[in-house]
Amino acid sequence: MFEDFLNNQNSWLNGRGPEAGIVFSSRIRLARNISGIPFPCRASDLQKKEALCAAKKTFCRVKDVAGSSFVEMDSLDSLDRHILLERHLVGPEHMACGQGKAVIVSKDESISIMVNEEDHFRMQVIVSGFDLGKCWNVINNIDNSFSKEIPFAFSSDLGYLTACPTNVGTGMRASCMMHLPALIFTKRINKILELLTRISFTTRGLFGEGTQALGDFFQISNQASLGQSEEELIDNLMGVVNQVKGQEIDARDALMRKYRHNLEDSVWRALGILRNCRLINSKEALSHLSVLSLGLDLGIINDKDLSCQGRPRQLINSLFIEIQPAHLQKIEAKSLKEKERDSVRADILRERLSKE
Repeated sequence: MFEDFLNNQNSWLNGRGPEAGIVFSSRIRLARNISGIPFPCRASDLQKKEALCAAKKTFCRVKDVAGSSFVEMDSLDSLDRHILLERHLVGPEHMACGQGKAVIVSKDESISIMVNEEDHFRMQVIVSGFDLGKCWNVINNIDNSFSKEIPFAFSSDLGYLTACPTNVGTGMRASCMMHLPALIFTKRINKILELLTRISFTTRGLFGEGTQALGDFFQISNQASLGQSEEELIDNLMGVVNQVKGQEIDARDALMRKYRHNLEDSVWRALGILRNCRLINSKEALSHLSVLSLGLDLGIINDKDLSCQGRPRQLINSLFIEIQPAHLQKIEAKSLKEKERDSVRADILRERLSKE
């Protein structure tokens, strides 16, 4: 399965979704718990195993996850668990070894279901671009299919019961990963992030909770789940994302009007560094890839400049993930020290971005 990830041309990283230049991906996650079994943080090993068995028995009969892999986390080594994290298929909390933990992953990586993380089920659908509607249609069908087989903990007053109080209600977290380099260049980003916090939206980094905004990526999501329907939560997020997207477009237009030569210089310098580096850490590589992505959106560079045969967006998006530490070690099939990773990362960037 893990080798297939590295060659997957149809994952959410393909850059083919609507407005994918600014909205890198859309995701909807649902938290669900089995009625009568304590939340994983309070459950015994036997109770966690009961939840695991229910998940394993049911997923085979759910049409939307047909052909998916069911992987118990204890069967994986540390490297493979980190691969799942870097590909946004599990969260950081699911990385730790523990009784009863598993993940269900579809072949195209658009669907993943964590078993016995913070809740018994964390169902996720992630797609390329700005397409929360597609995410909702798929995950709603999955949720309905599971609920026919498994009694979920539900209160007529509160809604779905979850381990974290902020998820009580719909149990939904909807989010969009946005690429906002122009707002950073023009120093507008802090005001926008402050406003989002005031209107009850959360912003996180490229790899979710507790991470920095590497590569100029910001994940914007709803903060609370109680008191609104799923459709209302999605509509509210779409409105916010559209406003932020509009601000980013305005900032890009301003940069092109006032500082075009500087911007062009930055884009071509970034490409030059990535094509010629011999050592490069992940933070610097992500920064240069972010500038390349902006240059592609603004027409400063194109697929011929990147030598990628008509799929420049997919190339850059894939590199954002492939240059992460676990991926580099998987490609090399061995453990690598930091300096060795910097060397392998440079080799991959030169190879993938070099002129033919």
